Amino acid sequence: MKDLSARILNMAQMRGASYTDVRTVTRTMQTIAVKNGRVQEVTQNESQGFGVRVIADGAWGFASSSRDDYADVDVVVNRALQIARASALTKTRNINLGPPEANKGTYRSEYKMDPFMISMADKINLLLKADEQMRRVKKNGAHLVTTAEMVFVREDKTFASSEGALLQQEIIESGCEIQALATNDAGEVQTRTYPWGRHQQTRGFEFVLEQHLVENAPRIAEEAILLLSADVCPAYDATTVILSGNQVALQIHESCGHPIELDRVLKQEASFAGTSFLTLDKLNTLQYGSELVNITADATIPGGLGTFGYDDEGVPAQRAQIVKDGRFVGYMTNRELATELNLGRSNGTMRAENWNRTPLIRMTNINLLPGSWKLDDLIADTDDGIYFDTNRSWSIDDKRLNFQFGTELAWEIKGGKKTRLLKNPIYTGVTPNFWRSCDAICGESEWVVWGTPRCGKGQPPQTIRTGHGASPARFRNVKVFSRS
Repeated sequence: MKDLSARILNMAQMRGASYTDVRTVTRTMQTIAVKNGRVQEVTQNESQGFGVRVIADGAWGFASSSRDDYADVDVVVNRALQIARASALTKTRNINLGPPEANKGTYRSEYKMDPFMISMADKINLLLKADEQMRRVKKNGAHLVTTAEMVFVREDKTFASSEGALLQQEIIESGCEIQALATNDAGEVQTRTYPWGRHQQTRGFEFVLEQHLVENAPRIAEEAILLLSADVCPAYDATTVILSGNQVALQIHESCGHPIELDRVLKQEASFAGTSFLTLDKLNTLQYGSELVNITADATIPGGLGTFGYDDEGVPAQRAQIVKDGRFVGYMTNRELATELNLGRSNGTMRAENWNRTPLIRMTNINLLPGSWKLDDLIADTDDGIYFDTNRSWSIDDKRLNFQFGTELAWEIKGGKKTRLLKNPIYTGVTPNFWRSCDAICGESEWVVWGTPRCGKGQPPQTIRTGHGASPARFRNVKVFSRS
């Protein structure tokens, strides 16, 4: 790969590129799923190729190929240069990447058990056991559809640039989920998942074992059945809400992560998630949340799904402050925009889904830093409210301001205790107002870096994996209602 990269860099320079980088990527993904006691899917896919970015005549060009030899180098380099020169015809400014990033190094994500070395029989048996434990729960004449899934990813990547960068990375990902879908003769449908959707981290098979899928399976099935006859969530114009850690994670993703992507702020990218209300005039001036709210973009956390050694511009992984004591203080940047706006060095958030996509500004691990509460104490401190657990649906406008989220279940809180189980709960709000209403955050013992493996952005579309460190948190004066 080093020889291939060197050939591409030399060729692009000889043909007029002022800057070139090349990523060679081999990505293997294994998926195993069972449904109702039967194996539903066992697949393993591998993708391999290289992508080339160039700057020529002050504009970007990109091209790629699935071939890993020299046969297609001429075609790819010429195509990238042609695109750059065509783009230059309509440019409004020359691309300026700022100081060189001539980094050299290697990175390997930490794991104890290589998931690709665990026997397929062991993986399938674990899923079947979890599925069986869900199906053994029989109550109130309910009907169950049960599924269990594991996903494993290995990505080997080499990055080289005309500035002298040479980087090699190996990243392993492991993920899993179980789901129980309950129905009754009246046509009611309720779903419970665990850990939440598909939880995933940059760790090995030990991560799957730590989720205790078999042990949690009966509870998940029982809760799905109980929801069929649960009371509908009442409506309140303003009440106290406590969100589970995994629900806080999605709240962060949608109302904090997407609006701090600087390309969205500048309206250079609006696909899937729209633009952003966090315009440049709000930097260092907007009171984004209460003084308890501290948010970071941190690509260095062990195990985070947005953790890596270097981004796809060769910039080292970093921890950047986004919200400090409630005040908005930072964006996610790339080299070009950080230079153009005098924001200092890029904080290393350029990522591409694979070799055949150009990098975009993407979330790393966007985290709400822990407070000092324990969940039981937080509930005990709440006289009247609702506890929301595990996301079911979400909707948010194209500037990331007005939102509503529904969860799989909720619990009514009265006199500091969880009382009634509630179904179909929804809460809604406006992003800054909501975060300003945060008056308590649970501590490190309940703080988890949740994985969100299906974040979409770009045209053509790219699905990237992101992480969100979060613990349960309380919010005041929130509007609540039900979808029923």
